[in-house]
Amino acid sequence: MKPIIIQRLLQSIAELEGAIAKAKISFKEKGAVGEKMLSRINHYEQILEKQKNLTTSLCAHAVQGNWDEVNRHVRLINAFSLMIRDDARELLTPQLQTQTVEYHVEYLS
Repeated sequence: MKPIIIQRLLQSIAELEGAIAKAKISFKEKGAVGEKMLSRINHYEQILEKQKNLTTSLCAHAVQGNWDEVNRHVRLINAFSLMIRDDARELLTPQLQTQTVEYHVEYLS
């Protein structure tokens, strides 16, 4: 595996970590409204920690030339990122979905 791919992976994880930290600060400022969000963000932090551990393991497998395990780890890391992305979208867009439903209900009436 080329070192540039591992560098990009580490950079992506660092960016995700930064985004999670910013979201956590933002929701802490919202008080009680943000408690549910903070709980979800705590789950994101746990997932991020798993990604970091998988990345460390991935590097060890790359050094050994165990490409099947490298590929498996990349898939797992990507799957964790997709989980966070999809959940965050759901978290941030319920208001938009409600507005759309309300619009359709008014239109059909």
